[in-house]
Amino acid sequence: MLEKYFITTAIPYVNGYPHLGHALEFVQTDVLARYNRLRGREVFFLTGTDENALKNVQSAEKAGEDVKTFIDRHADVFRKLTEVLNLSNDDFIRTTEERHILGAQKLWKACEERGDIYKKKYQGLYCVGCESFKTEKELIDGLCPEHKVEPEKVEEENYFFRLSGYEKEILRMIESDELKILPSSRKNELTSFIKEGLEDFSISRSRERVKNWGIPVPGDDSQILFVWFDALSNYINALGYGGDESKFQEWWENNPNKEHLIGKGITRFHAIYWPAVLISAKLKLPSQILVHGYLTIDGEKISKSLGNVIDPFKVVEKYGVDPVRYFLLREISSGEDGDFSEKKLEQRYQADLANGLGNLVQRVLTLIENNLGGEINYLKRFEKSEVKEFIKNTEEKYRRNIEEFRLHEALGNVFELIGFANAYTNEHRPWDLAKENPDHFLEVMINLTLLVTAVSFWIYPFLPETAEKILESFGLTLQDKIEELDHKKLVIKKGEVLFPRLS
Repeated sequence: MLEKYFITTAIPYVNGYPHLGHALEFVQTDVLARYNRLRGREVFFLTGTDENALKNVQSAEKAGEDVKTFIDRHADVFRKLTEVLNLSNDDFIRTTEERHILGAQKLWKACEERGDIYKKKYQGLYCVGCESFKTEKELIDGLCPEHKVEPEKVEEENYFFRLSGYEKEILRMIESDELKILPSSRKNELTSFIKEGLEDFSISRSRERVKNWGIPVPGDDSQILFVWFDALSNYINALGYGGDESKFQEWWENNPNKEHLIGKGITRFHAIYWPAVLISAKLKLPSQILVHGYLTIDGEKISKSLGNVIDPFKVVEKYGVDPVRYFLLREISSGEDGDFSEKKLEQRYQADLANGLGNLVQRVLTLIENNLGGEINYLKRFEKSEVKEFIKNTEEKYRRNIEEFRLHEALGNVFELIGFANAYTNEHRPWDLAKENPDHFLEVMINLTLLVTAVSFWIYPFLPETAEKILESFGLTLQDKIEELDHKKLVIKKGEVLFPRLS
């Protein structure tokens, strides 16, 4: 039986259309899903939409639309973005689906049976943008630091979850890496926060305040599940929690490889609240939480509420899906903030993709086409030790960087290999060897073929469309293995230029 690997994005609110910041998280998660499939694992990649938030209701009212119509329309656009970005997700869950509602209510009842849910009156400062209460010390000049708005004062009777009872256990799990947080800077922030003391948190809202929208609390129709309690359960509901017990056991309870990839603004919900709820319900925890930074414009987070969004559909339409994926994955350090500009994207496109990767592939294919009749009989004995050694050493760095959530560095490793291949070409001048020394020419072309095919497999998780085009031009597929090329005749099928000049 294949080893299993489950990975999720966070699920975005549907109070507006997606922006390029959503695309960053989506493609980072897709890299890990595709990489693990190449490793031979059975992968389940989940994404979806968070539809029960008050901010969704308020946005629908502002637009003068029926709430369900508004949410359906926006959820459909998020689903389309997964297709436009060429994601390999296996499921797309909406939190208004029956399977999600059943699972969220089952989770509530499990925590209630454990004695971890109680009711009390509460007064606090609520930021609708974050969908969470804020303390005075979290505010900057009285404003939410994320959304630059003043939280509203709220007083009502809600249900609370006994988070304080899990403080020591969660701290132990995070410090010991039983629940691994990457990058380590985020782990340090979390442990510091926990050591300040965890307080119980509200997990329901009055039906009036959420305007009759959301999942009812089991046994109390006057209350609606707090959107975070409801939304976090999507990760297990998509695996059959509350519906398909055998699937849930297989993919969650008995699977040691479960990862969430999220933005830094929601780390506490995923690394503190969510584990506590799972422990309360006597369920297993995720194995790892990967935390990315924000995509910024002039240093400001891209945000619908701040009004500085960039339409990912338009950027992909202009530059192509793989160049956009490349920029997001190479220019932005995986765990840190990074700035977007079209100028930088165009510079990366020209220097790295067109002149680097595209030029290398074109040169190698043209040399085989013009001097070997468009086919090459791959002979392993011609592989040079220095080439194999460089590939081996670089691959070790590449794999380590992916496993440690340094995707930008792993992509840099691929371009080290591309740089090596271009330097090897310039050093050996195969265009001269073709006439002067045919045997040496064949040796050089076999080593260049080895380098280019290695590049195509390594770059596949990042730029799947490009990788498949390169492999196809050598008559290969993802199912082929580099170590099995010996005595294989590769027939060249030269296609269009990979990265045409920008108009």
